[in-house]
Amino acid sequence: MNINFQEQIPTEFHDTSRVWVYQSSRLFFLSEALEIETILEQFVETWKSHGANVKGYANLFFGQFIVLMADETATGVSGCSTDSSVRVIKEIEQKFSVQLFERQTLAFIIKEKVQLLPMSQINYAIENNFINADTLYFNNTIETKEELLNNWIIPVKESWLAKRYQFPIAAN
Repeated sequence: MNINFQEQIPTEFHDTSRVWVYQSSRLFFLSEALEIETILEQFVETWKSHGANVKGYANLFFGQFIVLMADETATGVSGCSTDSSVRVIKEIEQKFSVQLFERQTLAFIIKEKVQLLPMSQINYAIENNFINADTLYFNNTIETKEELLNNWIIPVKESWLAKRYQFPIAAN
């Protein structure tokens, strides 16, 4: 699985650009992904904050993650402009019968695929070696472009999960 998404992130956006990651409860079909890309393009083209154009970016990654970005060095995003981004995500949720705001399911790369695990099953996954400290985890709590580039896909041992769950120490 190629996880090099960084080349698709616009270089002209400041490192402090705000980022929102929405994880789908399932992989989108190709036809859905193409339609979602059109919806996102149209949203970004018309995204406004207090009447000013937002320097925005949106993309679907790995067929399952919608990433929105706003470069606030150009125009700040708050209130109604944030509401409009949430509205488009809710419309996608409804149109394609998926959940995009559910935060109790975590995403990992297991056997070269994105796999979703409910938090209630994390201990079971650890005990049965489905995930370990080196398993790649999608850290959807990131907030900036810099964090997206450097800390979105990280080993579990570098995430908040390492503090919350006990992972066996790997033998050398």
